[in-house]
Amino acid sequence: MYRALKGTLMRHTIYKIGMLVCMMHTLLWSVELMPLPLKVEADPKKVALGKKLFLDPILSKDKTLSCMSCHDLSFNGAGTEKLTKGIDGKLGYFNVPTVYNAVYNFRQFWDGRAKDLRDQALQPIENPVEMGNTLQKALQDLKDNKAYVKRFNAIYKDGITPKNLADAIATFESVLITPNAPFDRYLRGDKNAISARAKEGYKLFKEKGCIACHNGINVGGNLYNKFGIYGDPKSKELGRYMITHKEEDKYVFKVPSLRNISITAPYMHDGRAGTVKEAVNIMVKYQLGRRLYGKELRDIVSFLQSLRGELPEIVKDINGSAQ
Repeated sequence: MYRALKGTLMRHTIYKIGMLVCMMHTLLWSVELMPLPLKVEADPKKVALGKKLFLDPILSKDKTLSCMSCHDLSFNGAGTEKLTKGIDGKLGYFNVPTVYNAVYNFRQFWDGRAKDLRDQALQPIENPVEMGNTLQKALQDLKDNKAYVKRFNAIYKDGITPKNLADAIATFESVLITPNAPFDRYLRGDKNAISARAKEGYKLFKEKGCIACHNGINVGGNLYNKFGIYGDPKSKELGRYMITHKEEDKYVFKVPSLRNISITAPYMHDGRAGTVKEAVNIMVKYQLGRRLYGKELRDIVSFLQSLRGELPEIVKDINGSAQ
């Protein structure tokens, strides 16, 4: 009787697990990605001021580094090195994420330590391996600049303050979206905007479970996840743990957006992957416990390539990295 009961319970458990898997599969297939808007509205004076600040090395300690030094707006909004050099050639701890479409991320930085663009904007100024300055010194340098005093006073009643500095930079960053990617046009109804291979890749992207983390308008950037669900990928950085000091947050990072992934190499928080194919294989292995080969891998890469959008008009007068 005990064995019979045990067998019945086991079959019932297996049935429930099977039903759960089916429900999850159905849910994932019902999830659709969303196209970026063609443009974002923002106060033009704030955008212009934020752009000037983004390109100006005045915020760094030795006046050699600007935001653009790490986030190349003429190309991918990020860099091309595993770890970017900051003040005095110091290496950062993370691969630089792209600033393009960052407005749609639910948190900023790989470890999510900033809740939004305004919270993020001032942190690189005081980071010892980035701009290496103090906020007080940066503000004083701006106040000593008559042109900046005039522009801040024309927009903000209280002139140059930490809040207004963050607001100006964040407002500029909020319009840095890359619309009209082939896949966005496909989502809007142009069925010829992407290739048959890319369409098959999108189908596989959902079927294999990639869309469970990479979804929404930014194809990611809207949740945290542990790096290394299936196996140990040997990450030196501990992710969210360094912010929360909770054991369960070890190796937990913000899931990155996949928009423009074809030009934002290297990949992962530590820049370990040099190509899209390598990045896909790492994710499939450690996050999904699967393997991809041949045509399936090529198809998914084709889909990911269709996520490259157009640079916004506001940056088209910028040539090459600044400083």
